[in-house]
Amino acid sequence: MSLPEIVKIEEIRVETRTIRTFVLDAEAQDAIPGQFVMLWLPGIDEKPFAVARPAPLTLTVNRVGPFSTELHGKRVGDPVGWRGPYGRGYALDEDRHALLVAGGYGAAPLYYLAEQAVAAGIQTAVAIGARKALDLLYVDQFEALGVEVLVATDDGSAGERGYVTEIVAREIAQNS
Repeated sequence: MSLPEIVKIEEIRVETRTIRTFVLDAEAQDAIPGQFVMLWLPGIDEKPFAVARPAPLTLTVNRVGPFSTELHGKRVGDPVGWRGPYGRGYALDEDRHALLVAGGYGAAPLYYLAEQAVAAGIQTAVAIGARKALDLLYVDQFEALGVEVLVATDDGSAGERGYVTEIVAREIAQNS
């Protein structure tokens, strides 16, 4: 097992009331979409997080427990440790349309996959679901990539009212 590399936090973006994106002074050059890295806070713990972008290394983290609460309290310039990437990652079929589906902060690791799909010339749609509009993540970033973005919120405050799975079922039926 490798030791964590200590780097500084370069940027922190507030995504939602409980989600922050951390841009680190590091590059996970070998990372493929769907892989994760281990993030270490000295004296606290180490936890796995999906790679949202490899260069610079970008992680999007929901505040759900002691580790993520401590991370959310960090400031630009603070040190953290990381190692990886780990996991198998996702594979794209360049001969087929890609429909990427995410709910909540699961949209973050799909952003890197969408970038790869666009670069490969694969027609891509992203279906994102959340409880309400304030919980939607990465919608603007996906739109900036030029992919079709389909949104569903439980309360109907953005996109269609209902679950993202309803949009997915309709898309599959229309494209089969």
